[in-house]
Amino acid sequence: MFGVGLIGGSFAMALKQAGCVERVVGVGRGRANLERALELGAIDEVAGDTPSALRGADLVLVAVPVQQISPVLAAIAPHLEAGAVLTDAGSTKRDAVAAARANLGLKLMQFVPAHPIAGAELSGVDAARAELFRSRTVVLTPLAETGDEARVRGDAVWRACGARTVEMSAERHDQVFAAVSHLPHALAFMLVEMIASRPDAGELFSFAGAGFRDFTRIAASSPEMWRDICLANGDAILAEIRAFQARLATLAAEIEAGDGADIELSFELARAARDKWVRSRT
Repeated sequence: MFGVGLIGGSFAMALKQAGCVERVVGVGRGRANLERALELGAIDEVAGDTPSALRGADLVLVAVPVQQISPVLAAIAPHLEAGAVLTDAGSTKRDAVAAARANLGLKLMQFVPAHPIAGAELSGVDAARAELFRSRTVVLTPLAETGDEARVRGDAVWRACGARTVEMSAERHDQVFAAVSHLPHALAFMLVEMIASRPDAGELFSFAGAGFRDFTRIAASSPEMWRDICLANGDAILAEIRAFQARLATLAAEIEAGDGADIELSFELARAARDKWVRSRT
């Protein structure tokens, strides 16, 4: 396992709990986090290098920030054993697919790209838990080159974590998540940053209540991870930013015109849509 944080640690814990793995070997940038993963039982061994990490492995997860996926795949490729299934947990998929095509060669057939919709604002293995993926969705974006056996096993391993799996193309995945995940995170970060940069920030934050806390909760997420997502899915995120800017401009014009009826109508349509979405998830 390459990356033993919230996602990687939870993946290992879930598979252990399900009795699907015998031994988990961890690879990561921070020795302290790997040692903590050992203490928590998320992994059974810290690998000294990539070849030893992959020796005998029949399942490999890459759970690193998306800009690191390409160099990690390049390191994995020469040592990935025949028949091993390789999956990832990146929040963007076109870049993961491009990295795989650039680095895996014939082993591309062993790759099953995935995105678990089960993150949290906390990071690191201390935040990991075996139940993280339970009843959550994992989006699989298999390639045309992905072998049938890898596809079936990749699906099965995420289901063993308790997740529901769905398939879509990498291109559609990135469009969808630009709208419902990447834009909201960017808005939360930027709102907090905007207020924090004002000379009266202390006073403003002192009066912020539950609504501000709930709206900005995701601004506690990893800045490194979200920087990489913005760069990896820039075109789709820019399209959503521009659409949102246009909608804000319409709202501004309605406020300037004192057009309460149109403002209320927009808010009512939004509330109804959100209520319908929440009901569909219960």
